Amino acid sequence: MKKSKIEGMVAAAFTPMKAPGDIDLERIPALTDHLIRQKVQGIYVCGSTGEGPSLTGAERKAVAEAFVRASRKRVPVLVHVGHNSVREARELSAHAREIGADYISSVAPSYFKIGSVEGLVHALAEIASGAPELPFYYYHIPRLTGMAVNMPAFLEQAGRSIPSLAGIKFTSPELHEYQACLNAAGEQYDILYGTDEMLLGALAVGAKGYIGSTYGFLPLLYRRLRESFDSGDLQKARALQLQSVDVVRIIVKYGGLAAQKVMMKFSGVDCGNVRNPLQGLSAEDEASMEKDLLKAGFFDIVSEMNKQ
Repeated sequence: MKKSKIEGMVAAAFTPMKAPGDIDLERIPALTDHLIRQKVQGIYVCGSTGEGPSLTGAERKAVAEAFVRASRKRVPVLVHVGHNSVREARELSAHAREIGADYISSVAPSYFKIGSVEGLVHALAEIASGAPELPFYYYHIPRLTGMAVNMPAFLEQAGRSIPSLAGIKFTSPELHEYQACLNAAGEQYDILYGTDEMLLGALAVGAKGYIGSTYGFLPLLYRRLRESFDSGDLQKARALQLQSVDVVRIIVKYGGLAAQKVMMKFSGVDCGNVRNPLQGLSAEDEASMEKDLLKAGFFDIVSEMNKQ
């Protein structure tokens, strides 16, 4: 199995919804085309951004299949298969293989917390075994899973039990541990960074690939940030990262994922609302957020994107 490297920007895709929280598969081709026009290097589906934990198994399969079909192999599709049931996750892995996905990724089961590297490897090995031909990325997101197992130690042990291990989707602000993972991984594994508002720091310690939700509606900002970093214009790169920070602070102010889905609408691709148990923004909050985004320069970037 060839473990091809992922470099550049991978968009964590939103799952389009229609009232009252039903998935809307018909919007996925337009969303996919939008992301590809904005030069993303991959699409990550059914993860946190895609509300994967709130979807049924059948819905997750339908969404993954729709994105794979819409991508037409123009960019790779990474399917998140994580589930509190290891067997269900393994089944989702097998399905991802059957529909032609390029990669699979999984959080660990988190209701019953795993407290050791050995336990994490044991669970992930079964999940990955559903699609042994597909490169597998562990999705490390301790803020949501409540698990902070030592990641460099995980890389050292997991390679012996998970032959398809390709790396880690590292969604944590702890840059020192991220750097330690890069050092431990060497040339063998990809360590994809997943905290958009700290991308510049990740690039500084060696990141090559990165996955995030704000890449769906502000990809131009991050392309310019990467270009500025690569050319040595750190002053410009810092200014662009600060603009990202300003937008993320607005996301946090207005409730996270619900706010981001409104931002997708503002960027010209309506993905609908969030699903219960998440709650959408009120009309008043949406109007207030629009004013905050205007001050942050969000709409200036969106306008430039839409002219391309």
